[in-house]
Order: sequence, then structure tokens, then C-alpha cells
Amino acid sequence: MAWVSLKLAADGEGAEALADALMEAGALSVSIEDRDAGTAAEQAQFGEPGLDDPKAWQRNWVVALLDADADVSALIAQLKLPANIEHEVEIVPEQDWVRLTQAQFEPIPISDRLWIVPSWHDAADFVNTPDAVVLVLDPGLAFGTGSHPTTRLCLKWLEQNLKGAERGKTSVLDYGCGSGILAIAARKLGAGEVVGTDVDAQAITASRDNAERNRVEAAFFLPDALPAGEFDVLVANILTNPLKALMPLLAGRVKTGGRIALSGILAEQANEVIALYGQFFDMRLWATEDGWVCLTGTKN
Repeated sequence: MAWVSLKLAADGEGAEALADALMEAGALSVSIEDRDAGTAAEQAQFGEPGLDDPKAWQRNWVVALLDADADVSALIAQLKLPANIEHEVEIVPEQDWVRLTQAQFEPIPISDRLWIVPSWHDAADFVNTPDAVVLVLDPGLAFGTGSHPTTRLCLKWLEQNLKGAERGKTSVLDYGCGSGILAIAARKLGAGEVVGTDVDAQAITASRDNAERNRVEAAFFLPDALPAGEFDVLVANILTNPLKALMPLLAGRVKTGGRIALSGILAEQANEVIALYGQFFDMRLWATEDGWVCLTGTKN
């Protein structure tokens, strides 16, 4: 069967009320999107501890999935919305969503020996390197499948910087773990104690599930439950603004002589982040990809 996708314009926090009203009116699902996404007015949301984030985007699309026979005009009238409200209607055809999703996620070579392979593929069909490190990871609710440049940059950094470390002796903290991909990679690449943290409870659940699937030991916590302690390596693939706000916290989690790797940073933002973290680290640009950078440093 087909469905109808209805996008309604909503300003500020009114989007939440509209989303609730659509669900009560029988929508199959509802989501809220930034109407300015992809433009200079795009407003990032971070949700990091200690950050004063806005509660809602200023301009939103409230997107509802409706039955194929839904009467959009009647629904708008039922919700007592203005007849001329900005909206878009699109027919969503029936598809094999599982097969379609799987077709979009092929194995990803990070390097000659480090691969990310979705569970529906046989790694042996793609990976021929004798000392290959394979991460079994499917797309899910949490960010981090290896398809984004910032994730690939961090994975490459881990592979190169854990290569010479004494196996099982290097401790690693993955701050903003998402799917747990960096923590799991660190463990498979020879790290000892590996810990991940994220503000999203779903990310913690996804990370634990992915670690179990990859048969590695790694602990994942919400920030408030993160045990005290310093680490030999800290990797944070977040975004520039939260990285700036979290600088004192992250610096305090790295041992003297330990290393940090930061990504989620656009190339034009690199110097600002280098200068800020330079208060505690000998920082430098490590690598770039598609306009994104990975910065690294050793703690003074």
C-alpha cells in the first residue's frame, strides 16, 4: 500500500503541539524537521551537558505519514489550521523498505585492513587481508556507520595511533559514542579499557548491542553516570560548538602525555578549535576529508 506524507510549516515551540495534534488525529507517525536545514540559517541542536540550547528550531516542518486515503484538506480544517498554511503533500509508494535500506549500505573499507561490514553481508566476500579488522555494524537509531567523513577520519586515526601501542594497555574514552563504532574499533585494534558516553540513552543501548555483536568488552554510560578517571586516548566526533563548550571537561579526562582526537569540525573552524585546545594540548591538524577535519594533540 502507499501512504501520504504531509509537511506542515510551524514556528517555534508550536511544532510540538501540532505534532501531538496530528498523532491524535490518526497520523501513523510524525517528525519535526528544521525548515532551514541546508541553508545559512540552519540551527544546530546539540543537547550536550552544560550547553544552553534552544528548545526548538525557530522554523519547522512537521511531517506526518498518513493513510493513502487521507483527506488533507479535511485534516487541516479539523486541526483548525489556516486554510493557506504552507504545506507540501507527497505520495509515498509501497516498497520493500528492508531491502532498500540494505542496498544503500555496502561494506566500507576504512583502510587496507579496517572494514565496516553490515550484518547481511559476508565479510569474506570483501575482505582478503590476513590481519583484517572487521566491524559488524548496521544502520540504526544512533549516529555512526562509517559512511560520514568525520567517522572515517576518527577510525583512520585510531588505526594509525593504536597500531604501535602495547596491546591491551591503552585506555580509550569515546565521548559522544553514538553507535559505539569508535569504541568498538579501538577495542578491536588493541586498546585495553574502552569506555563510551553519550547524552542519548538510545545511543547507549545501541552501543552496548553493537559491542555484544562484535564480541568486544566496552562500557557505555550516560554522562552523569560516567566513572571518574583519565584516559590515554580520548576521541570525540561531535560538532565544533559542543567541542568548544566541553573543552575543560574533555581536557580533564586525558592523562598528561595522553592524546586527543577531535572531529565533527569543518575546515574553516579548525584554527579556532586548535587555539582553544592549545591551552592544554600540543594541537595540530591531522587529516581532512570532504571539507571536514580531524585534529589531534598530546596533553602537556
